[in-house]
Formats: sequence, C-alpha cells, structure tokens
Amino acid sequence: MKRFSLVMLIAVAALAAALGAVRAGPLAQDAAGVFLANARADLELLADAALGPGQRPDGWVGSADPNAPNASADLWFDTELLATALYSPQERPPGWIGATTARPDILVRNVRHDLELLADKQFGAVRPPEWRGGPALNRCDRTVQNAVAMLVAATGAAISTPAGTPNFCQAVAAEVSDVQANRALAENPTLLAELTLAVRGDLERLADETLGLFTRPVGYRRNVDQASPTFNPDLFLDLELLADETLGRGERPPAWIGVIANDPVLFQRNTRHDLELLADQTLGPDVRPRGWQNADPLARCTPVVQNLVLFVEQAFAISPDLVAGADYCARAEAEANRIAENPPVLDVVEEERGRFLAESEFAFAYLDAAATQYMGIMPGGTRFRAWYRNFVSPDSESQSRMMFVSGEDFAVFVDRRWTTLPEEEFFSLPTLDGVRPLTFCDAGWCNGPAPTPTPTGSGPLELLLLQTTPAAPPPIDGEIGGQRTQVSWNHIRVTYLQDNPQTRTAQVTLEICNETAQITCEPVIRVFDNALGAAKPVLSQFNGLNVFEFPYGYNTNLLIEGATLVSPDVWISDPTIR
Repeated sequence: MKRFSLVMLIAVAALAAALGAVRAGPLAQDAAGVFLANARADLELLADAALGPGQRPDGWVGSADPNAPNASADLWFDTELLATALYSPQERPPGWIGATTARPDILVRNVRHDLELLADKQFGAVRPPEWRGGPALNRCDRTVQNAVAMLVAATGAAISTPAGTPNFCQAVAAEVSDVQANRALAENPTLLAELTLAVRGDLERLADETLGLFTRPVGYRRNVDQASPTFNPDLFLDLELLADETLGRGERPPAWIGVIANDPVLFQRNTRHDLELLADQTLGPDVRPRGWQNADPLARCTPVVQNLVLFVEQAFAISPDLVAGADYCARAEAEANRIAENPPVLDVVEEERGRFLAESEFAFAYLDAAATQYMGIMPGGTRFRAWYRNFVSPDSESQSRMMFVSGEDFAVFVDRRWTTLPEEEFFSLPTLDGVRPLTFCDAGWCNGPAPTPTPTGSGPLELLLLQTTPAAPPPIDGEIGGQRTQVSWNHIRVTYLQDNPQTRTAQVTLEICNETAQITCEPVIRVFDNALGAAKPVLSQFNGLNVFEFPYGYNTNLLIEGATLVSPDVWISDPTIR
C-alpha cells in the first residue's frame, strides 16, 4: 500500500515539525498585524479608485483596527464585496483563492493574493505610489504559497529566491524542488537508480506500443547501460524524439517540462512526469502498455503539486484523494491545499514529549473507523503515535473509542481501551470531523484487509490468540455426524439481530466459513453446549438461518456445527464495541 515512486524517495523526515509552525506561513507572528493593516489600506485605496472616493458597496465593514477580533474576516468580506462590484456575484478573476480557511493568518495571506488580482484589473501592472503591497510570494498561486510555507516550517530557513527574479513564482517552485532533491539523493541512491532505469524501460514500452517493435525515430540512442556517462542525456533525447514522432515536431502537452536537470533526483522526476504525459496523449489517460513500471498517478502532476502532496502526507499523515482518474492532479492539488491550510491543531504534541505516544495491548487494527476492514492484532508493546479520535456527537448515548494511530510501518484505527493511552489524552485529540487520514498496514502482523472477526477482545481472547504457538483447541465432546473439519471462532460470521442489555445477551444467526476472510460459508445447523450437556435452542429463523442466543464475550466448550465444518468457540460482541 505504500507509494513506490519519487514522492517516497524525496520524503523529508523533519516535516513533522510543520504541525505547529505552518500556521504562521512565511510571515513572522509579530508582522501579522502590519501585514493585515497594509492589506486593509490597499483595499480602501482600491475601492476609492474603482468606485469613487468614499463610495463603498452596501454592507461594507471598513474595520481599520488590525487587532480587532474579526479584522481578518472583515477584510475578506469587504474584498469579496469589491470583487462583486468589479465583476459579478458569480464571477472572479482566474486564480482567485477566496475563503478556504477560517484561520486568520492564512485567510489574510489569501486575501492579499486576491487583492493583487483586483488591483491588476484596476491599475494594470503599475500600482499607485500609495500602494503598500506585500511580499512577492503573495502573488504566487495557492499551491506554491502552501508548499513554501510548509518547507520553511520544516527546515527553519527562508527561501532565497530574490523578489525581483524574473518569473519569480516559477523560480520559487524550483527552489522548493531543489531543496528536497538535495536531501533525497543522500537518503536512497539505490532507489533513485532503480526509478531512473524504470523510466528507460517504460519509454521503450511506449515506443513499442506507438511505433511498433524495433521501430524508433532517427537519432534514437536506446542506451540501456546505466553505468554509461551519457545514460541520462540519451534518455532525455530519446524521450524528446519520441514526442516529436508521435505528437509532431515541437508539439507538447501544456504541462510538459522538457528541460534536462543536472540533479539526478530532479532528472528522474521530470522525465517520469513527461513520459506519463506522453503516454496519456498517445494512448489515453490511465492507459499503459503491459509491464508498465510506474503505478503512481501523482507522477504525472506538476512538480509543485507533487511537493505539496508529499508535505501533507509526511506532516499530517493525511492523504489527499488518491483515486486515479482523468482529473486526478486537480483533485489531489485541491485536497492537499485544503489540508495544508486546515491542519490538525497539535502544537502540544511537539511541546510535551511523550504525549499521545502509547503502546498496544493487543488491539485489533482496522483501516477504517467503522472497524469493517480488519488488518490483524497489533502485538502488545507496539509503540504508536495517536493523531485523531473518532467524531461522535455529544448527544450520542455511546461514545466511540476508535482513534487513528501511526507507527513505523502502519497507520490504522484501534480502540483506545486496548492501548496504554490515558483517557484524558484520548479526549484531547482532535476529532476526525472533516479529515480523511491515509491508512496502510505493512507491518509483519498485518494480514488484511478482511471482515472483522470480533471487536477488540478481552483477557481470555488475548490469551487464546496471541501465544507464539497457538494452543490446541478444547476437545469437542458432543456427537458429530460425518467427517467434518474443525475451525476456530474467527471462521464464524455473526449477524446480530437483537440485544438484551439486562441479561447481557444477543440473539444472532451464525454461519461457519472455510477461511478467516469469511467468504465461503455454510449455515450453522446446531450448537451443542458441552458444559450443560444439551443443545442450545433454536429461537426462530431469519433469512433461512437458525437464531440462537449467546452471552456477550468469548463462548467456549461448544460444538458449533455446519454441514462440513465445526468450531469449539465463538465471540459475541458487546454493542458498545460492536
């Protein structure tokens, strides 16, 4: 489930520090008031120029105090009123950001960007002498600004691109890529070599598909010797020649990079990006030749989008929408920007060492908060970091105890009660309301996803399941007709029909299955209780299955019979953890 591509190669471990620092963006906190006051002054100047001195749209707030509680919201509101006066209620200039967050620092930053767009319409490229303006970075699009803010927070160093640089925003985006590339090269040179060789292999596959076997453009090098000093230049040249041959000489898709980079990390990413665009153009979106080695749709997105998605995944353990499709890059960019501007508020995590760090006590792990995609039992003592708790309305009669946690090779949901995390820390976690964590499970104990066998268990269940060598099941004493195969509790599919809180029992139907994934199953026809020496009564029928009643918990010393399978035990869940 892990992405094997350049975005894994250029992961920056220090990005966790961005959790708190990213809120301030590239501005120092003590400059926030001045920044807001300058934006308000320019907004009033622009309104005078566009509407006439002292003329304002109906509803104009005009708050001049940058320290007022609603100063940032009032600034945004008035900017939208002016935009409506200059355009229309439904129209805004291209690149408009608007209100994407309620956080004052990011909101004012975005308003500053939009204010410059309105000034472009009113004044053109030249501003009046009274115009105060803002940092050059605020003229860049939302994605560039968020990528820079997160990089600055992670490294503690400001960007070095001079404000007067031609194509400043493009140069800043390139600087972000350069910083990441310099870190990545030292981290995993072996992976880089494999990824670069994979570009050559996929280029040959695309040439075979578009031109035919053994047919190549004039001048094509086909250098597959990675030890050759001209391997990278030859690869770049062959990609350009194939693009000329299939698209037309000099014809390229709009986002084509087409520049050979000296840095080997940037070279790999740029050539992979252009190769994916060429495949989309020649074969169709998401259509690839057999054996294609890249499975990451993010590789076709622009470098700045790749950088921002990576920052978000590493800093917050939250993934943008990664469902492939023709508009994948646009969706990934929008979601990454949303997360970057609305990150979890976990400042105390970095300030209080050990807080939200805990260990598993044999917790069941899931890929979803609803506990439907079971991944296995997290061994006792496994350390993790808690990030979110499941959101449940305060009016709900029962509170969910599921929380999102991550470790070295997993990011899953577990029940807090089967961990060492204190309850007061659990309730201080931010909720999952409005966020979508990235889940995966690559640890040795992961064996799903599969239907959940039981809720997180109890002491007897742990003892039964978690021994290094599983204990032999208890003997079955009841009479068994015919030759049957014995299985255990996690082969039994339980359908809950009715609970009796007073007796702590549940009426259920049972099916007994060939595998723990519970795919091939047969009805349970009889349940014999060896402790009582009698069969459990069949209370009724539901969907053709017998209905039995069991107490909550781990029921043992039984004979649970299907046509070909039997089991000595079953787990019946308490509704509070079902």
